[in-house]
Amino acid sequence: MSEAAPGTAPAAAPAVAPGVESVLPQVPRLPDRLVDQLAFPSRDTYTPMVAAFRDAGFEMCSDLCAVDYLTHPGRHLPDGVTPERFEVVVNLLSLSLRQRVRIRVQVPESDPVIDSITDFYPGADAMEREAFDLVGVLFRGHPDMTRILMPEDWEGHPLRKDYGVGRVPVQFKEAPGPR
Repeated sequence: MSEAAPGTAPAAAPAVAPGVESVLPQVPRLPDRLVDQLAFPSRDTYTPMVAAFRDAGFEMCSDLCAVDYLTHPGRHLPDGVTPERFEVVVNLLSLSLRQRVRIRVQVPESDPVIDSITDFYPGADAMEREAFDLVGVLFRGHPDMTRILMPEDWEGHPLRKDYGVGRVPVQFKEAPGPR
């Protein structure tokens, strides 16, 4: 590992990944020491933005999940972003640029559908299936949009805030005799 010469500052990571500036005019910059970016695209600009990040060197989708904000409708979002019940959160990493970006897309309850990013990041396959299975956000264009954790005949989506908390009766084997 090389070190900077005495009296010189180490090379800093670029402020924004090359080629992404035109895609991210609305991205607020966090302090450079965090080397983190946050983006709030619409559902229509979501996949073009993900493709632009991939082309700019973000080689890994480290996480994708869906969040149900039923009980927090007035949460803080940047100006121009209308809060919806569901939000899909995607974390992309560029190991070569030492940067990460978090993409947060609002998905309405009336039409919980968003485009799949498996064409850009094949590893997002299982994460999109989990978001569908547990929260009920459908990913259009996904190669196998089926349940991954719950049984196929399960009704509902257990991580939705309005999902009924039920009880599954515990069945014990016959109790053994006295010891």
